[in-house]
Amino acid sequence: MSKHEEVGTKMTFTQHKSQKNANTDFDAVIIGAGFSGLYMLYRLREAGFSVQAYDAAPDVGGVWYANRYPGAKCDSESIIYNYMFSEELYQEWTWSSRYPEQAEILSYLNYVADKFDLRRDIQFNTRMTAAHYDEVNNRWRLQTEDGTHITATYFITGVGNLSSSNIPKFKGLDSFEGDWYHTGHWPLEKVEFKEKRVGVIGTGSSGIQSIPVIAEEAGHLFVFQRTPGYCTPARNHAYDPEFIRQTKANYSEIKRQTRESATGYLHKLIHDRSALADSPEERQREYQKVWDRGGFGLGTTYNDLIINPTANETVAEFIRSKIGETVKDPKTAELLKPTYYFAAKRPVLDTNYYETYNRDNVTLVDVKSTPITEITPKGIKTTEEEYALDILVFATGYDAMTGPLFKIDIRGKDGISLKEKWAGGPQTRTYLGIANAGFPNMFMITGPESPSSLSNVPVSIEQHVEWIGDCLEYLREHGITTIEAKAEAEEAWSAHCREVADATLYTKTDSWYTGANIEGKPRGFLIYVGGVGAYRKICDEVAAKGYEGFSLTPMSAKETIS
Repeated sequence: MSKHEEVGTKMTFTQHKSQKNANTDFDAVIIGAGFSGLYMLYRLREAGFSVQAYDAAPDVGGVWYANRYPGAKCDSESIIYNYMFSEELYQEWTWSSRYPEQAEILSYLNYVADKFDLRRDIQFNTRMTAAHYDEVNNRWRLQTEDGTHITATYFITGVGNLSSSNIPKFKGLDSFEGDWYHTGHWPLEKVEFKEKRVGVIGTGSSGIQSIPVIAEEAGHLFVFQRTPGYCTPARNHAYDPEFIRQTKANYSEIKRQTRESATGYLHKLIHDRSALADSPEERQREYQKVWDRGGFGLGTTYNDLIINPTANETVAEFIRSKIGETVKDPKTAELLKPTYYFAAKRPVLDTNYYETYNRDNVTLVDVKSTPITEITPKGIKTTEEEYALDILVFATGYDAMTGPLFKIDIRGKDGISLKEKWAGGPQTRTYLGIANAGFPNMFMITGPESPSSLSNVPVSIEQHVEWIGDCLEYLREHGITTIEAKAEAEEAWSAHCREVADATLYTKTDSWYTGANIEGKPRGFLIYVGGVGAYRKICDEVAAKGYEGFSLTPMSAKETIS
């Protein structure tokens, strides 16, 4: 067992006592101790700021602490799903396989926390309930669930875009006599499915990952599907030692490529031409090559798959044909075939997902044609039938992007809440996905209208952390008390985000990208699709121009300068 495996295994299963910091006044407070919070803490502490992070969980990990459901793994390749800010760290850690499982990612984050001694500045088991801006003193006043009051000059959120679980309001859920779980908040102890009748509601990413694993153990598994997803095979495999050696030797180039790419991945556009430029036979051969390699490459086979409906249909039909070839029962196969635009909803990598429906102990229930009417004491009732269940699993996703922020009562100038502000327009409005007009000295890591969830997230996290860190150093060096996004800069950025998104097929399909999975949530596409590399250049230019689009207030002056 290597050093990192030993440390990771130990830390993954050890509960850490939450030690309250006697100090309650800081230069910066960070919410979250996942990928975002850990690096932000390290970056600011190294720069000499007094900083404290808070997390509601008992230990580090963020979503990778909570998402312990069967089959949970990352669909970014492990060699790029990690920090790149430290070459020493990159050389020390060795991933075991192409796509890392939850336990290994959590071990990695524990290793990072140990290596940089981060836990001494993190308070666990602490839920932040409020963060209000004090205009008189230019301070953020925060309150925890236990009533503790904290003050800070800078308030930074690293809450994750997919951390607020969505449990639909089914009638009768409280009456269910069995056990039920949400994939986003899985218990630490193993859930026993053996010989149980299990129902999984939802066939998004967590459903597609967990269903094959649960099916191997359950007595019978009922999958309640509203909308099928596009799945492509992961082709996961253990890493060859020579591949690992080459990867570590190529650290600088990998770092450069991911930071300059469109999505933060290493795969590039395969053919810089339309899918319609090739004959059907040529397209089939190209799609098959990517299918055989596994991973997310299908979307980058041609240059117009996410902007041209006719081109998109060629790859969509290719995947549908694969479903028909794999699933033996024709009726089930048809139910599993998506009809919306490929990649307009989050595509998913799978391992034996479609093959699972060939098992005798798996039943697919179409709840689009026969909706769930209620949860009964004994199971699930649809408009046609009642299904007796011992265990119910909600794989129903998250209130994405804005939901995690709304769990905190965040109020800026004049007492206006972030929720009120974002409810007042056609969609959420931010500047660069980092800052908000009316909320001085507040920063969001991978906030709405940044590349965030349409990128390899650690790459986007590092870019935001480094930009915020550089900004705070600039403010300190120039004697600046407050920094606040200008309303006109915010409006211009949001308009740009909408314009870029509307040129694609992303906005033509309801999904969690648009907030359509949450009842009553305002619709709007909340991710910047202009590309990770292009976005980085925009942010760098803003900083190079003295933080263009922000109002800066010097310590000794009352009036704002730009």
